[in-house]
Amino acid sequence: MKQNRLLAILTFFILFSLNAFDANAQIGSVKGQIINSINNQPVPFAAVQVKNTTIGASTDDKGFFELKGIKPGFIRLIVSSLGYQNAESGDIFISNENVPFVEIKMQPSTQQLKEVKISAGIFRQSDIAPVSMQRLGIKQIVDNPGSNRDISRVIQSLPGIGSTPNYRNDIIVRGGGPSESRFYLDGIEIPVLNHFATQGASGGPVGILNADFIQSLNYYASSFPADRGNALSGVFEFFLKEGSHDKNHFQFAVGASEAAITSDGPLGKKTSYIFSVRRSYLQFLFSAFGLPFLPTFNDYQLKTKTQFDSKNQLTIISLGSYDQMKLNTGIKNPDASQQYILAQIPVNNQWSYTIGANFKHFTKNGFHTFVLSRSMLYNQLYKYPDNNTSLRRSLDYESKQSENRIRYEYTFLQKGYTFNFSTNLDFLKYYNTTTQDVYENDSTQYAQYETLLRTTGYGLSGQVSKKYFGDRLSLSLGIRFDGNNYNSNMSNPLKQFSPRFAASYAFNEKTSVSASLGRYSELPAATTLGFKTNNIYANKSTSSYIDANHYNLGLSYQPDKNMFFQLTGFYKFYENYPINLVTGSSLANEGAAYSSVVGTVPAIFEGKGKAYGFELVNRLNFEHFNLIASYTFVRSLFTDLNGNYIPSSWDSKNLITITGSQALKRNWQIGFKWRFVGGLPYTPFDLQKSANVQAWNATGKPYLDYNLLNADRLPSFNQLDMRIDKKYFFKKWSLWLYIDVQNVYNFQYKGQDYIIREKAPDGSYLTTNNGADYVLQSIENISGTVLPTIGIIIGF
Repeated sequence: MKQNRLLAILTFFILFSLNAFDANAQIGSVKGQIINSINNQPVPFAAVQVKNTTIGASTDDKGFFELKGIKPGFIRLIVSSLGYQNAESGDIFISNENVPFVEIKMQPSTQQLKEVKISAGIFRQSDIAPVSMQRLGIKQIVDNPGSNRDISRVIQSLPGIGSTPNYRNDIIVRGGGPSESRFYLDGIEIPVLNHFATQGASGGPVGILNADFIQSLNYYASSFPADRGNALSGVFEFFLKEGSHDKNHFQFAVGASEAAITSDGPLGKKTSYIFSVRRSYLQFLFSAFGLPFLPTFNDYQLKTKTQFDSKNQLTIISLGSYDQMKLNTGIKNPDASQQYILAQIPVNNQWSYTIGANFKHFTKNGFHTFVLSRSMLYNQLYKYPDNNTSLRRSLDYESKQSENRIRYEYTFLQKGYTFNFSTNLDFLKYYNTTTQDVYENDSTQYAQYETLLRTTGYGLSGQVSKKYFGDRLSLSLGIRFDGNNYNSNMSNPLKQFSPRFAASYAFNEKTSVSASLGRYSELPAATTLGFKTNNIYANKSTSSYIDANHYNLGLSYQPDKNMFFQLTGFYKFYENYPINLVTGSSLANEGAAYSSVVGTVPAIFEGKGKAYGFELVNRLNFEHFNLIASYTFVRSLFTDLNGNYIPSSWDSKNLITITGSQALKRNWQIGFKWRFVGGLPYTPFDLQKSANVQAWNATGKPYLDYNLLNADRLPSFNQLDMRIDKKYFFKKWSLWLYIDVQNVYNFQYKGQDYIIREKAPDGSYLTTNNGADYVLQSIENISGTVLPTIGIIIGF
């Protein structure tokens, strides 16, 4: 801690010292093109203006523009043209050493005279999801306090998304499980979002996505577009930056846990690129602080975009990770928490990649989209009893999971109606070999199985949207069908019929009411479909799609273009949720443990669940001040094997997140984020079973008492994070420094107690009952510390 504080003080000294060399007189520029959102044709002679300035220009006959003399920093562009709805760009970062290229899409106007002026700014509502969608721009992403430029943690700042106090990146939307969301990069699905990912869920300790790539994010908590299937609680659409069309640009960044280098620029006249690599140094930091595990992660990310002509364009994206972890068994005299973690956590090694192509062909009134992608995850987990490598492994898990996807979409505008049709094929290959010790029937069993599973999934969807009464009323209707050849329960797409409907009515320029309902289906995880007992797929006869019915009602109020308020009520009802036949617990409760795999259990697909509550959101977007404040009341309950509704592991009841930033003079900025998470339910330990020597040795950890499933509740958690940024802009390069302090007021969180084995003076473990039982000890689990970090970003 003393070292961290010295670093923080040193950084402040550097910041104030460099302030004498500030270069505020430098100016930058931006280039781009204005296009028709439907047919990609250029919009000539459109008026483009930097928001809140007098800097502006008109596009040429090909829709191109260039704006000069712009003060460095974040800006937005306002665009207007006859026959189109006004448009506002996302955040654009202006610096002296780089000329960003932006593409702004304008939607053709369907009304000559509008009865109500509908805002086209950052708070604009979607026809498809008028009540359950939020947008974030690059400014809110890269400056997010406490997130250390980790996009997965930025997501946890959004309304309705819960988080856990153990610094993981699990995505828990409105009380749903961490396996219920889907993620897309420029329309290409990415199944692995985090390093050391929890297979079968969404979580992990560190995000893979590089924040320098992200231009904006659309987050759907419901009302999912019909062409986005296989989601129950959330859909996240990331839109990536486009590389500069002007010249090559480089950026070097050092943050709390890793170093990164990013490059972007032109590849010929028609293609641009952006590429980055990152490597962590967490293993050195963790070793210095005596933490029991030493992780190392590496990743890369790539995007190219080729504009063949105004009718044809191709985007290629790729990202990958390589993660390795060692146990820090060299700790002398480990304390209780170190003993607990070392005893139970397995070694985890992973690598993953996704590569995909998105080709668009534009017609007079629409466009065709062809998407082809491949994803791969290799996951290895192993554990030696008491970390003694001379013994046989008590757990040895290795899997390879590949997914090849093909999707076609056709979107077009006809007489004021916007249509979208899509079809997709998904090819899954899942290989798994597992050997592990299992304690059951009062003895240790050596379980072993090997799986090679291949399945084919298929889907079909259609959606139509239209505005009426001078754009006061918007309606959207969608349907979707999904199927999979895994078994007869899932092969018929008619059984997975997923209708959805959304409507919004604007009473005036400021107030509107919205509603949506829909039914959504999700394929169970490959880990569950591929699980075997006695060399037979244990879940093949009972597996089915998991279904969820959503109901939403919201009231929105926007007093001006910079302020937005929304109150939303929601209800989700789940059917066919898998229940673990061994523990009797719904699989919705699982997915937040380190180095784990979710779903490798025998299950019955008869579970039900419900998550309901309301959400209050306030967003402010002034020129120098931004705020996202939300309060969510949510209850989350799922049935056990006896059909009883039990509070889920995500039943936090109360969620509060307030994130704000204030831009100051001379390119200073200060920001804060405050989170409150209500106490989460937990299952107490079965101390009698855990004390059994055979039982403990089989897993190296205590056993939960599932007769008391989530019967206890932890205290609430709250934390304040703060961040100070300072940017310097020179003629040919820029410097960005920041200090990020997590848990400013040092909140101490009490988690579930650690259970460890007591030791004798000679280091052996104490036993009772003639050596049949260990002597267990309960140790209070208190966590929380002030964590200051520094970051340096150099662009040239």
